[in-house]
Amino acid sequence: MKIKKLETFTKPFVSFVKTTLEDGSVGFGQMSTYHADITAQIFHKQVAPWILNKSWEDFDDIENLVLEKEHKFPGSYLLRAIAGLDTSLWDLKGKILNKPVTALIGGAPGNLKVYGSSMKRDISANDEADRFKRLHQEQGIDAFKFRIGAECGRGLDEWEGRTEDIVLTINESLDQSIIKLVDANSCYSADQAIEIGKLLEDNDVSHFEEPCPYWEPEQTKKVTDALSIDVTGGEQDCDLRIWRDMVDRKIVNIFQPDVMYLGGLTRTLQVAKIIERGGYTCTPHAANLSLVTMCTMHLLKAIPNAGPYLELSIEGEDYYPWQQQLFLDDPFEVKNGCVSITDKPGWGIEINPNWLETSEYRVSEIK
Repeated sequence: MKIKKLETFTKPFVSFVKTTLEDGSVGFGQMSTYHADITAQIFHKQVAPWILNKSWEDFDDIENLVLEKEHKFPGSYLLRAIAGLDTSLWDLKGKILNKPVTALIGGAPGNLKVYGSSMKRDISANDEADRFKRLHQEQGIDAFKFRIGAECGRGLDEWEGRTEDIVLTINESLDQSIIKLVDANSCYSADQAIEIGKLLEDNDVSHFEEPCPYWEPEQTKKVTDALSIDVTGGEQDCDLRIWRDMVDRKIVNIFQPDVMYLGGLTRTLQVAKIIERGGYTCTPHAANLSLVTMCTMHLLKAIPNAGPYLELSIEGEDYYPWQQQLFLDDPFEVKNGCVSITDKPGWGIEINPNWLETSEYRVSEIK
């Protein structure tokens, strides 16, 4: 069965892909968030022409075909566009076989524990601690990640003294049973990160994410070797050669691929296997409540080296207004610290028709 039509529904932050086969079968996917309007142009210019009228079943082959045909354009934008195709094909396959995606890759529906992931750096230490305590009480979340340093901050803090203040305040305010994680978003030099890491060790933080500029892996390796807590990273990397190198060189303790940045579930499964062969845990990056988090849920229920938690953003309309009303119902409702994958086919979610109707529409198809 061949691919007949590829449609996109786009707003600046999000673009959904609808793939239709000759027999009318349909699957929905999503390109990576942020500048999705640019990614949608790339999708129709550099992905769709190579995919239309091709057999849909061998995802890996047709996606590799795109990469081969567009070999002059390796990198993030092309893979962000391919993610829309790939995730729509997995949804389509699940609907044809009447199975959730996780069941197609060796998993089963069920619950997943989450860690509440804060995205805010403009929040005070006390306010951050208060919302963690509230979410622990209301939703049963027992692990939280907060931000330290400034994003790609060249060693600077968001404001002077913030990092020390928030690390100490969170540790003193939360029950000691609650797991604490931090993300530096490429802020520090190796020496600075090691110094900060000692502070984290002294305050029961177990996860130190992206301490150094991610494009300087030898700096991160120094931090990994110097600290007793887990150093983590990998979300930005989309080249399989880089992934093999990071695992071979033991750059971090825990690896964090992003399904959408990598080009979809198919390539993420390949990366998860690379990580598994190295003997490491895979705890994917999923920093907003778009389809990336649902894809990550299905992935984590299937891979043998999955980390203990799903990253789940705790940000709402004030921080992520664009993620509101993407789906009908709430596919990310937290109960007793867990989200749940149902036995519905495909990704198991329905995109809000009103959102689709108010988006920018474009189609590539076989006439």
